Amino acid sequence: MHEFELIKKYFLKLSKLNKSSFNLNDDVFFDKKKNLVVSIDTYNEGNHFLNFKNPELVIKKIIRSSISDLICKGVIPKFYFISGSGNKKTFSQKNLSKISKSLEQEQKKYRILLSGGDTIFSNKLSFTITSIGYSNKIIYRNRAKCNDDIYVTGNLGDSFSGLQVLKKKIKVKKKIKDYLINTYYKPNIQINLTKTLFKFANTSIDISDGLIADLEKMINKQNLCYVLNIDDVPISRNLLNLIKIKKLNKSNLISQGDDYQILFTASPTKARIINLTSKNLGVKITKIGKITSVNKKSIIIDQKGKQILIKNKGYTHQF
Repeated sequence: MHEFELIKKYFLKLSKLNKSSFNLNDDVFFDKKKNLVVSIDTYNEGNHFLNFKNPELVIKKIIRSSISDLICKGVIPKFYFISGSGNKKTFSQKNLSKISKSLEQEQKKYRILLSGGDTIFSNKLSFTITSIGYSNKIIYRNRAKCNDDIYVTGNLGDSFSGLQVLKKKIKVKKKIKDYLINTYYKPNIQINLTKTLFKFANTSIDISDGLIADLEKMINKQNLCYVLNIDDVPISRNLLNLIKIKKLNKSNLISQGDDYQILFTASPTKARIINLTSKNLGVKITKIGKITSVNKKSIIIDQKGKQILIKNKGYTHQF
């Protein structure tokens, strides 16, 4: 069973009286009266991260991916709670010291504070992060408008490529290898853009499951479609070199997720302010497509206007 089918069948009815839950169709809980925004994520070894050989890096990855749920909503993260299950090996004194040091670094970098959590013994390693912020408004998920332009921040595909390097499925020179692995563990989440998003974004989501999958989630409750220009999707110079050297398919690399960049739509009239914001904040923001009416079909095209088919649109949990 698909994760969304599971939610709809068993849990949606339990949230009907709670408007702040958005029918379980957004990444956050938002209580407007109390200005409270909450997000929660669980991460399992072998699923959300490859292994625990570098605990100090794994913790950075899950903290950043968790607070990115708030950032893409225009909310500054303030507090986080962390719960972990592990055993004597994974939660050794050496590993715990590394985890503590990394959390301290992330707290200073993003001005967040540890506020609680839980630890339990288990032979299965997992972490659950709850992130909290305060705001009287957010950028909702399903508020795209017909004729909106589609934008994405940063570069896509580096994280997935880094994972392939770690799995030894791709062999590259040390410089590119180090860059890709570093991006996998330490995604460059766009916290400097957080409050500015309100000036132009109609709807937004962070790219966790994959560009196509998250784009479809962003408009899944609306009678809308999209046209995505695959050649306009931004990638790093290192990934471009990798694609050329290994003769890889760009569309397969940029649709796998774990990027934690912000995907949003905006009216064409906002193009100027978006470009100025990008320049002033030093944040890469790229237009990659357009929202269209439901009378048309969602398509992915190249520079010549030729339609492209992507087999793997992103990650989905199956039960």
